[in-house]
Amino acid sequence: MAKYMSDALKYELAQEMGAADRIQGNDYGNLTSRECGNFVKLAIQRAERSML
Repeated sequence: MAKYMSDALKYELAQEMGAADRIQGNDYGNLTSRECGNFVKLAIQRAERSML
């Protein structure tokens, strides 16, 4: 996913999820598996909206 999304977009999605405070640079290792799943879900929803 890293090569398809900018760091700014990934951080924006993390902010939307309320998890931005646990991200350090490009390290998303502090997110739970559930949060990672939600992160991907938000990314897919954002991509689908941009196609409309």
